[in-house]
Amino acid sequence: MLNMDFRSKWFLFALLALTGIPARAMDAAPLALEGKIMLGNVSGRIDHLAVDLNRQRLFVGELGNNTVGVVDLKERKVIRRIAGLKEPQGLAYHAPTDSLYVANGGDGSVRLYAGPDLSPRTRIDLGEDADNIRIDAKGERLFVGYGKGALAVIDPARPAKIADIRLDAHPEGFQLDRGGRIAYVNLPGSRKVAILDLVQGKVTQTVPMNEARSNFPMAVDHDRQRIVTVFRDPPKLVSLNARDGSVIASTDVCGDSDDVFVDAKRRRAYVSCGEGFVDVFDIQDSGHVRIGHIATAKGARTSLWVPELDRLFVAARATATEPAAIWMLAPVQ
Repeated sequence: MLNMDFRSKWFLFALLALTGIPARAMDAAPLALEGKIMLGNVSGRIDHLAVDLNRQRLFVGELGNNTVGVVDLKERKVIRRIAGLKEPQGLAYHAPTDSLYVANGGDGSVRLYAGPDLSPRTRIDLGEDADNIRIDAKGERLFVGYGKGALAVIDPARPAKIADIRLDAHPEGFQLDRGGRIAYVNLPGSRKVAILDLVQGKVTQTVPMNEARSNFPMAVDHDRQRIVTVFRDPPKLVSLNARDGSVIASTDVCGDSDDVFVDAKRRRAYVSCGEGFVDVFDIQDSGHVRIGHIATAKGARTSLWVPELDRLFVAARATATEPAAIWMLAPVQ
């Protein structure tokens, strides 16, 4: 706060107190741009990301390009591209079998690529609109949202689909609890959040979402036992009690969100939005307070928080003036 006299500083701090914005949010942005990795000739929408920590590889779902880009994070460059896909949406890297899983919205397939060379391994056909993928904490099962309403359960040891858990609408963002026994699923088509018992393979509770529409991204705040979900209409960040689904807090957020993550170390939430911003929230016992509104690029709505690397990777699609790129954002302590 340079070039401000005492009276001006006092007035600003008083104003921040009244609006609920922490004064420390004005000191520095909570995320800083560390660099950009150019993706090359990639057109159209970019969907989700995954990481292979052992080899320091970032996988980029280049949906509009029907490819997956493979980025070497040490060299900060694209080292190869997997082609021949059909609208790749969800990605997951399964470390125990050294396999990349790619869910394709265009043909409903989940395709596997193995080892350091990412050679094609097998294909699991789910039917239609294969989307987000999650892996349980032990790496024993994978879950893929697909179709008009289901989570496919995949055994990575085979690999093959071994079960379906039926839902009443297409699942968008979903997350698992630490024990891998419960899943929380956004169902924007029926305006609900569903809570699933993964052992019994069924829905045990649904929570109506009456105040807003289009709940797409979701994260779990395990330390506080909360579900953090983001709506697009109107743009809201909402925290729910993970036990009963009751609303704890609701806050305005940037528009056209597609990913949200919890930074447990700093008690923060990061929301990436196609409006061209990443919003950063301080997680408090009573709710959350926005402490950062970081400009990115129009359409950059997907991202990946990697706590092991302490970085947020944001996927920015190509525009008329800028090529497609991965923005690397580092938390400011």
